[in-house]
Amino acid sequence: MKRRVFGAAALVGLMANAQATPPLVDAAKRGDVTRLRQLLDAGAAVNERDARGRNAVLAATQGGHEAAARLLIERGADVNAQDEIADNAFLLAGARGHTGIVRAALAATPPPDFKRANRYGGTALIPACHYGHVETVKLLLTTAVDVNHVNRLGWTALLEAILLGDGGTAHTEIVRLLIAHRADVNLPDGHGVRPLAHAEQRGQRAIAQMLRAAGAR
Repeated sequence: MKRRVFGAAALVGLMANAQATPPLVDAAKRGDVTRLRQLLDAGAAVNERDARGRNAVLAATQGGHEAAARLLIERGADVNAQDEIADNAFLLAGARGHTGIVRAALAATPPPDFKRANRYGGTALIPACHYGHVETVKLLLTTAVDVNHVNRLGWTALLEAILLGDGGTAHTEIVRLLIAHRADVNLPDGHGVRPLAHAEQRGQRAIAQMLRAAGAR
């Protein structure tokens, strides 16, 4: 029986082909709306994935390309499809503060699955609070997202806004919004430390005052 022998160049070529980025994903990560439309009109599979498990709408979201993401969602992109590190378009848009993409994802078919979690076990709301994305938080709080969801670190959105925020205007407003949407102000972290204690320890006076007014102990 003859054995096929591949030279180094041939092996590299085979590996490159196996790992090649689908044209739709490549156009999405560049935000090339014209090329995306051409490919979709020609029959490209809207949810084809690359070697990292990304579909095109996730690649567009990673690049912050709202127009590209909106087009893909309109054409049926799955905003729940997660890649190898558990990102999907909806979760990542929340984390990055891409409010327009979050809004488009909320109108997607199928809609976002609010029970899907990122690699830290968190919802889209938790990192939005962490990074101080006020407008994104406002939008997410109009949805069915669980305001008291606890991630793998033992933190809720409220705890993350305090622990990872800077106590400034944005994070103070986010804490106000969370309280207004019935965040549990006494739900502790995994070590039993409550939000008020964390705020006081960090010198976040305005936040601590709001927490006390809401019944925090």
